[in-house]
Amino acid sequence: MIEFKNVRKVYPDGTEALKDFSLKVENGELMTLIGPSGCGKTTTMKMINRLIEPTSGSIYINDKEISDYNIHELRWNIGYVLQDIALFPHMSIAENIAVVPEMKKWRRKKIRDRGIELLEMVGLDPSTYQRRMPSELSGGQQQRIGVIRALAADPDIILMDEPFSALDPISREQLQKDIRVLQKEIKKTIVFVTHDMDEAMAIGDKVCLMKEGQVVQVDTPQQLILNPKTQFVRDFIGERKSPWQTAVDVIADQSQSHVIFLSDYEQGLYNQSGMYAIKDEHNMYVGAVNDGNKVDIKTIDNDIPLFQATEVIQSDEQVILPVLKEQKLVGILTNKDIIAFLRSKTKVENGVVQ
Repeated sequence: MIEFKNVRKVYPDGTEALKDFSLKVENGELMTLIGPSGCGKTTTMKMINRLIEPTSGSIYINDKEISDYNIHELRWNIGYVLQDIALFPHMSIAENIAVVPEMKKWRRKKIRDRGIELLEMVGLDPSTYQRRMPSELSGGQQQRIGVIRALAADPDIILMDEPFSALDPISREQLQKDIRVLQKEIKKTIVFVTHDMDEAMAIGDKVCLMKEGQVVQVDTPQQLILNPKTQFVRDFIGERKSPWQTAVDVIADQSQSHVIFLSDYEQGLYNQSGMYAIKDEHNMYVGAVNDGNKVDIKTIDNDIPLFQATEVIQSDEQVILPVLKEQKLVGILTNKDIIAFLRSKTKVENGVVQ
């Protein structure tokens, strides 16, 4: 866990970058930092590995103040991914990945095995890419190497400073998807700085919206959309966000009208027609029924955007789409829910769609 408590940072020229800044990032959470230029995002990130020291206040990692850690050990346990990637051009890909494990005096076989494991994790064939030089890779491939190099020594924390901003839109969108998939597997604590609102909302478990060195709102992307606390949040989030990019758990029906309990089904207490999702007493999704018969139906993850969900719905004739978060049922998505949501986000004046 990373925690900032009443942190203030004033630079020698008098610029106050952070003002009474407090923030908690839970273990295994991906927190995105977003806000206008100069709001203190990068300063916040660089304080975690002590590239910048606070003027006052305290920063903790796992309830221990970071100033109490040996600075080398602290940084070895924090991976860092930069915008400009900064791969060593004279080193092969395998050698780039091995830099920190070698500093930590890992055995050669362990380093080699770790490199192979990481390349496979991001879809790059080790037999093809291990011996290549950075100049032989595309921008997206180089950035993947930058990410797994940060993971090489298995740090608990990863800092990502606008890592995808220099990439073309297609590569950037693919890497955003990749980092979400990767995070589900590795479950690291990640702090991700970005200036792109869609990116912050697409990849963050939580989003910290900052303004003038202060936290304005920290929330899930869905809650930022549904319950902005100030007009600044409403303007910064709402006006820039396409409804098609909204995560489906914002839209899904949570009324339980399309859900039955497993115990009711097993005891024969269910006799309704139509399609229903089944959940157990722990809210875990266990299947579906259609007119009384168990059926296999498609499900979707809670954090995918609406436009992806519509592709799933269009590819099948099922009338409900269970929305899951780590196999827990968080809601049901139907065409009716989608239409109602899109209508709520569409401005109509004098019969004309704006």
